[in-house]
Amino acid sequence: MKIRTVTLPDGERVPVLGQGTWRMGENTRTHEDEIAALRLGIELGMTLIDTAEMYGEGGAEEVVADAIENQRDRVFVVSKVYPHNASRTELPKACERSLKRLRIDAIDLYLLHWRERSTRLVEAVEAFEKLRAAGKIKRWGVSNFDVDDMKELLDIENGFACSANQVLYNLEDREIESGLLQWSQKHEIPIMAYSPVGHGRGLLENATLKKIAKRHDATPSQIALAWVLRQPRVIAIPKASNEKHVGDNARSIEIKLTGEDLADLDQEFPPPKSRKSLPML
Repeated sequence: MKIRTVTLPDGERVPVLGQGTWRMGENTRTHEDEIAALRLGIELGMTLIDTAEMYGEGGAEEVVADAIENQRDRVFVVSKVYPHNASRTELPKACERSLKRLRIDAIDLYLLHWRERSTRLVEAVEAFEKLRAAGKIKRWGVSNFDVDDMKELLDIENGFACSANQVLYNLEDREIESGLLQWSQKHEIPIMAYSPVGHGRGLLENATLKKIAKRHDATPSQIALAWVLRQPRVIAIPKASNEKHVGDNARSIEIKLTGEDLADLDQEFPPPKSRKSLPML
């Protein structure tokens, strides 16, 4: 199965469909299943794996370490730093802890997980750039940043080096379409969509989604993923902690939604008509 790619600002190509690890590494009983799921995803071409120091307080990074052992060169590793660690002194320490848990020499893309009032962007960017110069990270980016945050970021020295913005985006949460998505496409900064099939089961029980899934001989989650992936420069990172879900996710790449499908989905999940602020989970 060939998964198409998105080109990051520095020319690196990554698959549009990756794997998320939120809620992984929290239960030792599911550890082996989580590793197996991630490994299958890698085999199927979903070689971008997203994690964070927050997930399972480092537990998810340890799951990723086990999953990518002996195949590090095939995988693009994304991790995220807590905002309270995004300072000159704390960011290098947080990065070292993540590297140790991941058992790798460098993080491919290191993101600021979200922004707090006390987060000094100038300081965070300076610390990211130092880590990049030291070879601890290959590139950096942000998460849960709206247009105003992104504009502020690009005004900072080296802020233009931001490689991606990871935000909530799915059929139920279309707020990025009210400004951020277009802004990001104009500035050629890829969007990483987290929770692309919704959170909880609500979205996947939707009757319209089920009807469209039937048309394509697919599952509702495959339609939800295909809908997110129709956008240029958008990477989806669904979480799948068992092998069946991983296989389902991979097949979503082959689904081409019709004009009728998209019209039905717009009617059921209307796009924002005015500027909406960005939600986050």
